[in-house]
Amino acid sequence: MSNNLFNEFSPVSSKLWKQQIQYELKGADYNETLIWESPEGIKVRPFYHIDEAKDPLQVHTAAASYKIGQDIFVQDVAKSAARAQSTLERGAEALRFTIPDEKTDITTLVQGLDARVPVYFYLQFFSIDFVKKIDAVAAANGAHYYVLLDPVGNLAKEGNWHDGGDNFEQLNLLGESCKNISFVTINSALYQNAGANMVQQIAYTVGHAIEYFSRLKNVQQPYTVTVGVGSNYFFEIAKLRALRMVFSAVAKTYGVNENLHIIAVPTRRNKTLYDYNVNMLRTTTECMSAILGGADTVINLPYDAIYHKSNEFADRIARNQLLILKNESYFDKVNNPSDGAYYIEEITSQLAEKALALLKDIEAHGGFLKQLIEGNIQRKIAESAAKEQELFDNGKEVLLGTNKYPNKNDRMSADLELYPFVKANPRKTLISPVIEKRLAEKYEQQRLESETQSTTA
Repeated sequence: MSNNLFNEFSPVSSKLWKQQIQYELKGADYNETLIWESPEGIKVRPFYHIDEAKDPLQVHTAAASYKIGQDIFVQDVAKSAARAQSTLERGAEALRFTIPDEKTDITTLVQGLDARVPVYFYLQFFSIDFVKKIDAVAAANGAHYYVLLDPVGNLAKEGNWHDGGDNFEQLNLLGESCKNISFVTINSALYQNAGANMVQQIAYTVGHAIEYFSRLKNVQQPYTVTVGVGSNYFFEIAKLRALRMVFSAVAKTYGVNENLHIIAVPTRRNKTLYDYNVNMLRTTTECMSAILGGADTVINLPYDAIYHKSNEFADRIARNQLLILKNESYFDKVNNPSDGAYYIEEITSQLAEKALALLKDIEAHGGFLKQLIEGNIQRKIAESAAKEQELFDNGKEVLLGTNKYPNKNDRMSADLELYPFVKANPRKTLISPVIEKRLAEKYEQQRLESETQSTTA
């Protein structure tokens, strides 16, 4: 910040820039014409200048060391193990296994993997004994694995605790016995996919974490957060940086490990069924934001993930997007690439300040879990989602190929391998779950209905 480049040029002050802009506007109001307000209530100016810049925030984002992740759903252990080796040979640098049941043989699954490869296990069940087995395998292999356990997240997403209990006591026991794994995670992507704005995402993520900070006294391993990344490019960079700031500040007060391990995944909220190739453009910028914002691992979302089962072609394209960013765009060459960018620094600061204010309000009213059980978190997210949905429905928020320049000849009804809309799942729940929903769902359902009608006519 103090070393100015191009000293041979005369400096142009912020005041002079504003005067020139006002002249170019030919009488139009500067504030009404060029300043816009984000959903978070942040007024975004047309330019940011050193005259108005604050000191750098010193957010450590080790962009140069990020890993390219690959998702693998484990049905056949031998096949999944072979696929893991194959994807590592083809450019993946980290693996996230989805484990459906306790019968999975972890020893066979990770056999032959380099101990330095980050391995994440997302369990679709809750079993202390199974987690201990993973810890034992990690110890035997000289590795450190990540087990993505999030009971509070399960309550938020499903409306119920695992096995009817809050599981905090069992997590404390794991803290005493398991030293080769990190096993507490926060599923922040849930809030993004449901339509929460960025201030809410940060505040709810850290409030979510506080529920663990205050109850888990034996956990000293780093916490893991899975973050959903949207298409507001610079704001998403700032969001990840602000999340690290707020998390670190709060973790210090609780005396827990303030190092946050971030897994970033592109959001599903803006992905579309029609003109689905545009999803590749969306995920590219989202992965760029994730890298520049300081994610530790980036796992790309295949362009057809909302309607196709996992397949080799889409997985390869998703992985290659990240390989191009790393090997051809050199995103791994600079740490802290956002430092000194006045715009990003300012947005980071404002997001952090607003998130802290919201977090303090949540804590003053009993904490995140109490607010979740009472339905206040769900209501606030639904309100933000409704505002965004209205912008989309009115054409003010654009998804190319869907509500802007749609291809009327596009047909998708014969290609659906997965149901791409919110599923009705009537069941008894302790609380109302947080509902993840894409912006284009209503529009797409109408188009699918018209396809069916034209076929039967």
